[in-house]
Amino acid sequence: MNKVNTIGLAYRAGKVVLGTDNVIKLMRSKKISLVLLAHDASDNTIKKITDKSTFYQIKIITKYNSETLSQAIGKSNIKVIGVADNGFSKLLLD
Repeated sequence: MNKVNTIGLAYRAGKVVLGTDNVIKLMRSKKISLVLLAHDASDNTIKKITDKSTFYQIKIITKYNSETLSQAIGKSNIKVIGVADNGFSKLLLD
């Protein structure tokens, strides 16, 4: 299974959180195990997510662009996805 399909599967399983503010909120409560950050997100978004991920020691994947992340879950203009499941996180990191 390719990584983009895994993102879609995690979304359909209800194991992802969308949006910068929602992802940061769940980082604080330690419910996010991985962040997918579009490399074409705004500088402000990249800095916010990178700083919080470093502080809370959460891995980030930045190899996808916004279009790929959006297509993976069937929505538009997606820049940040937080994965709230260790199993899906491992699949995406392998």
